[in-house]
Amino acid sequence: MSEAEPMPTPITDSGRDLAREVLVHGPISRTELSRRLGLSPASLTRLSKTFLDSGILVEGPEVSDGAVGRPVKPLDVKADARRFVGIKLTGEDALGVSTDLRATQTGSASSRLASTSLDDVLDAVETVVQALGGPAAFDGIGISLGGNVSDGVVDRAPFLGWRGVDLRSAVSERLGIPSTIENDVVALTAAEHWFGAGRGSTDFAVLTIGAGVGYGLVVNDHVVRTADVGFGLLGHFPLDPSGPLCMDGHRGCSTAMLTTGSICAQVSVALGRAITYDEVLEMAAAHHPVARAVTESAVRSLGRLLAAITNIALVSTVVLAGEGVGLVESLGAELDAAIAADRDPEGSPVDLVVDDSGFVPWARGAAAVAIQSSFGVLGT
Repeated sequence: MSEAEPMPTPITDSGRDLAREVLVHGPISRTELSRRLGLSPASLTRLSKTFLDSGILVEGPEVSDGAVGRPVKPLDVKADARRFVGIKLTGEDALGVSTDLRATQTGSASSRLASTSLDDVLDAVETVVQALGGPAAFDGIGISLGGNVSDGVVDRAPFLGWRGVDLRSAVSERLGIPSTIENDVVALTAAEHWFGAGRGSTDFAVLTIGAGVGYGLVVNDHVVRTADVGFGLLGHFPLDPSGPLCMDGHRGCSTAMLTTGSICAQVSVALGRAITYDEVLEMAAAHHPVARAVTESAVRSLGRLLAAITNIALVSTVVLAGEGVGLVESLGAELDAAIAADRDPEGSPVDLVVDDSGFVPWARGAAAVAIQSSFGVLGT
């Protein structure tokens, strides 16, 4: 924002709810907004006027609305009204995208971390932002990472070796723009809900497999977020009593059965040499006995975990993402059988959607939470 712009003014919870509905579901009619939010037409008009006057929301072209019997102008966001950066932090890289107000990607950049120290992470973040246009070009930045985050403070992030790091303050001080820090699976779940595989679904789960195992949930059209998000609680869900041990000594848990590191370690030990994850998948596809046995066991465990998620959360759609999703490519029949084995035959069929699009949805998810966070204030 330029120095000439007025100070932001807080908006009400109802105003934030209105903005969120238009962001996620727009263009959307006022009739549908009234139904979703439980607001009278007068209240809706009053709330939307603030956003319309600011130029954040706009009225779309007239469309027919059967509910009222006359043409109406749906509300939508003005996509180019604001620009954001979303960055996914791993233990090695800062992977970023620039977006508009709809979280549509307009650019991408990445930077290797010199180390996991706060200063080196900030250097990498700044490098990405500069490559995308510089801090002055953006209204906010969202950063996601694997770990537990509370009010911008990273309470625990195992891949970075952090505890109690106030990343939001550090980023805002370094770049001079508002920052939002979020758990990466929560951010990804927001992305899948808003513009990804879960768009249009009010209830679904997200499961990620890769360096770790992550779990996100959307219930009643809202991303579930609790104080325990980011502690990897699903990572030690028991799946195979005869499986390998994880680093914490749990036998056959989801970490031991499904993470890329564990799968590689099992094959590497059996062959007496280091094997990459891609090599494991290639060998399994070629029916190498060791690689095939390990991946088939992993897929059976994945099916059990997917069935448990759908049974417990009472959802039938699951988005599977992460760098480990190649596991299911050639073992779809085995996965379907494993899911069915733990589901009631009269239950809804499980709709598994595999998102193999790489890091971009994670980074766009970081931008999405920054965008939604930005509607806590609004310029007058």
